[in-house]
Amino acid sequence: MFSVCRRYLRSGEDAEEALVSGFFKVFSQIENFAGAGSFEGWIRRIMVNEALMMLRKRQPLVFPGEEWAFPDQVDGFSIEAELSAREILDLLDHLPPGYRTVFNLYVLEGFKHHEIAETLGISINTSKSQLILAKGKLRNLLKAKGF
Repeated sequence: MFSVCRRYLRSGEDAEEALVSGFFKVFSQIENFAGAGSFEGWIRRIMVNEALMMLRKRQPLVFPGEEWAFPDQVDGFSIEAELSAREILDLLDHLPPGYRTVFNLYVLEGFKHHEIAETLGISINTSKSQLILAKGKLRNLLKAKGF
């Protein structure tokens, strides 16, 4: 669960704080786990929410280009399998917070754009544009590293 928090938060200390806060919520609200879905998924959702709350508290998310409208498109983007988890975290650390947050929620957590928009208080088009921009920046970073 630390790695879940770390994907959203650049600072290891912030990720640890979100992790502790998340586990406090897990243990104090364990009776609220309804058994619908996996226990791990329930905990993961709590950790993501804690990381997002910490992110909002530490630095407001800025979503440049909110007015842009991007069509749905399939671009075949994927992170190379030979990249280590450390290298992937380093790449994500180079993304602005808005890009990184939307990328994590969409690609790694499996959220839909309407869920991201609702969670972050942004428009669906902003979610889509941030994902496209994040993928483009990651592509450039990968090219610069020789991938």
